[in-house]
Amino acid sequence: MNVVSFFKLFLPPIVTLFLRKVVHSKYGWHGDYSSWEEAKKHCSGYDDEAILEKVKESLLKVKNGEAVYERDSVLFDKIEYSWPLLSGILLAASINKGQLSVVDFGGSLGSTYFQNRKFINLLENVRWNIIEQPHFVKEEKLHFQDERLHFYGDIESCVKKEKPNVLILSSVLCYLEKPYEILENLLSYNLPFVIVDRTPFHTKGYDRITIQRVPPWIYRASYPCWIFDKGKFLTFFNEKGYILIEEFDALAGKMDIYEDKGFIWLKK
Repeated sequence: MNVVSFFKLFLPPIVTLFLRKVVHSKYGWHGDYSSWEEAKKHCSGYDDEAILEKVKESLLKVKNGEAVYERDSVLFDKIEYSWPLLSGILLAASINKGQLSVVDFGGSLGSTYFQNRKFINLLENVRWNIIEQPHFVKEEKLHFQDERLHFYGDIESCVKKEKPNVLILSSVLCYLEKPYEILENLLSYNLPFVIVDRTPFHTKGYDRITIQRVPPWIYRASYPCWIFDKGKFLTFFNEKGYILIEEFDALAGKMDIYEDKGFIWLKK
C-alpha cells in the first residue's frame, strides 16, 4: 500500500480533498516558460542518483515478487493497467505471428514490462528492449537483464539487433528538451506500431513548457515538462506516414491545465 492510500483509510473525504488541493498548489505543473533552458534553471533535473536508487529498490521488489506494481518508484498493492496500451502490444504481436519485439524508449528499469508481464509471458517469443540514460543502463544490465528484458543506450544498436515491431513512448516525450527531433529519428526506422501513453496535451495552439515539481513523498525532483499541442502532435505523425488507430484517456485523465492522453498508430 502506498502512502496516499494509507492516509485515505483514516482521513474523512473533505480533509482528503483539502490536502489534495494544497499538494496540487505546491507540486504538479506550473509556469509557462519561453524556453527549455529558462525552465531548467529552476529545476533539479531527472538524473539524480537518488531517483535511480529509489526506482531500482522498488522495481527489484516487483521483480522478486515482494510487491505487485511500481509506477514512478511508488509501490502499489494492485496493478493499474493501461488496457489500450496492452491491447496495442498484443495486437502488434498478433499481426507478427505471436512474436513481440518492443522498443521501450525511456522505459526506466522496466516499469511497463513488469506491469504487463502476466500477459506478455503468455507469448512464446518476446524481446522487450529498453533504451535509457547510461547510468540507468548500467544498473539495468546488472540487476534486471534476462532472456526477455534487454537494455540499450541508443536506438540504432537496438533496432539493428532486435528488429522491433512496436515502439512504446510512455511518459517520456514530455521530458525531452527536443522531443520532435527525437521523434523524427525514432520514426525514421518505420516501426509498424507506435504507442504513446501517459503524455500531457492541450489545445491551445502551441507547445507549452512548464515545470513539474514532484511531491517529496515520491522523491525530491523538479524538471521541465512539455504540454504538447494535440493538433500539432497528430499532424506530425500523419506526415510521417502513420495512421491513428485509437486515441485514449491515459491514467491521470483530465487535469487543470492538460489532458493525459495516449495514442496507437500503425505505419501505412
